[in-house]
Amino acid sequence: MRNPLLASLLLAVPTIAAADPPPEKLVIATWNVEWFYDNYPGDNYSDLAKQQSAPSRADWDWKLAGVAGAIEKIKPTILCLQEIENQRVLFYLTRKLKQDYGLDYSIAYIEGGDYFTEQDVAVLALSGLTGYSVKRQTREMFDSQEFYNVTKHLFCEFEWGSGADAQRLMLLNVHLRAQPEQVETRTKQARLIRRWIDGAVKAGENVVVIGDVNTNETFETTTKAGDLGTLRGLDTPATDDDLDDLYAHYKGESKETHLVHKQFDHILTTPALSADAPGKSDLVFQSITIRKDLVVRGKQQDVDHQDQYWKIPADERDVSDHYPVVVEFEFKR
Repeated sequence: MRNPLLASLLLAVPTIAAADPPPEKLVIATWNVEWFYDNYPGDNYSDLAKQQSAPSRADWDWKLAGVAGAIEKIKPTILCLQEIENQRVLFYLTRKLKQDYGLDYSIAYIEGGDYFTEQDVAVLALSGLTGYSVKRQTREMFDSQEFYNVTKHLFCEFEWGSGADAQRLMLLNVHLRAQPEQVETRTKQARLIRRWIDGAVKAGENVVVIGDVNTNETFETTTKAGDLGTLRGLDTPATDDDLDDLYAHYKGESKETHLVHKQFDHILTTPALSADAPGKSDLVFQSITIRKDLVVRGKQQDVDHQDQYWKIPADERDVSDHYPVVVEFEFKR
């Protein structure tokens, strides 16, 4: 006779799902999709968010199709998005990607705290996603005034393979404070991020900090005390906790990622991800590209989007004011 107590105990023991098998290559992309807001302003509260919503269903369908079409050309394993409205637009996007292109993405999203723009960040994943979260300052950190809240961020954990071949990745998608005069605020945000990831970086784990950093620094002009330099860890005497800026490996002509000729979008990694570790299973960096070609429409690039995005004719309107930045890694076994 079956023991009912034993049966109950067996049901209470959680099963551990096997990790996803590694894809042929790991493609990670970041893209600020510029006010990815549908045409329904009823779930927006700020005047700015309502003003930036798509004016009509036809306009929203145009934007949705343009973003989905660009993503299909990249087919990223992991896609980090900035300036999305909410989980509803992510549902529309993933549904379109699945129906039109057969790409079945999982959504990682937690509502942020930017109540002025109501913009958020999100991550879409084809495989490997095991969890996601956000972090906050402690009271002691807040009282020190050394840090500033990162209202738009998302931590994601990934894992592929098993045993000695298992590969794990911590990814942090960020959208830092905009405007040139906000460099001190961004530096404090960068200092907070460094506090959050310090343990994983020093442990030599695979860590990626990615997104729209809104810095006025470039890879070539990065200073130790600046916002980008602080985010990379260059502001400390130690060098073993520094993050690599993958633009160091860029082979293209221009590193601009925005129509105002700025290098706002960056992908930073621990050295373990940008260099091959001989004699063991590893993720090995292959390439970095900026896909401006997927964004610019019509005869020429848009000059400006502020307050006139929806006034530009649809066949000339660029999909976004930012360009996707794409990196590829190989799973070395």
